[in-house]
Amino acid sequence: MPELPEVETVRRGLSELIIGHTIVTAQSDNPKSFPNSPQQVKSFLIGAKVIDIRRRAKLLMIDLSTNYTLVIHLKMTGQLVYRGETAFGAGHPNDSLIGELPDRSTRVTLEFKDGSKLFFNDQRKFGWMRLMPIDEVADLPFMQKVGPEPLEADFTLAQFTTRFTRRGRMSIKAALLDQTVIAGVGNIYADESLWGAKIHPKRLVNTIMSAEFEALYIELRLVMNLAIDKGGSTDKNYVNAEGKRGSYMDFARVFRREGLECSRCGTTIIKFKVAGRGTHICPNCQRL
Repeated sequence: MPELPEVETVRRGLSELIIGHTIVTAQSDNPKSFPNSPQQVKSFLIGAKVIDIRRRAKLLMIDLSTNYTLVIHLKMTGQLVYRGETAFGAGHPNDSLIGELPDRSTRVTLEFKDGSKLFFNDQRKFGWMRLMPIDEVADLPFMQKVGPEPLEADFTLAQFTTRFTRRGRMSIKAALLDQTVIAGVGNIYADESLWGAKIHPKRLVNTIMSAEFEALYIELRLVMNLAIDKGGSTDKNYVNAEGKRGSYMDFARVFRREGLECSRCGTTIIKFKVAGRGTHICPNCQRL
């Protein structure tokens, strides 16, 4: 599943391409991928102009002039590919990003007034594009439960610490991955931020000291902002909005570096499971 930096990379790229474009046709081959009635599509999608593209946690929202929005979850294998005067794509890096479209993975095709198109491709059919009133998005169960955005300017260290201390008996890595604590953090950036803060991922939240929370807060924001700047990670499924693989993994300090030396102390990085996920640490810098 994409992490926040990858989805933000998609949002930024598409914002430069489709805002101001008017949708003239919409086609779909799968009701699970496009769970919208023909009447909704006719009334609120066809003829609508794209006015904004937003992100909340790992969801994208394409806001329309009809006061409706397309809420999009790419899940594991989703792609958004724009074809106009030039071709742009974001998502699972298979040949659909550069091949002839639509193809057998195409679930939704939106055509704009100028003849350009936006394709939603999804091999595994887990992703979706849901049309709904903008003012109802906040009422979605996910939106009601999801935690605050960790990169927002007004998300303070005190708020960060409070969110975690409510999960005292949970491991710190499990708490980082819990989308109800904070939004959008996945496996890569959990490992990277814990390494940066010198915290073992198995430690219980109630053993983390104030100074360690401060270090984790700083490191999490640092690595996620760096990943956005670099266009996301190269972790299997995500490329940036120009169809180029992200470059964050070139700068990764612990994730997928098992067997290599820690850049801080020279100890060999190891991998094991925490919270059901493959986890990378330096056993010297991150002592349990």
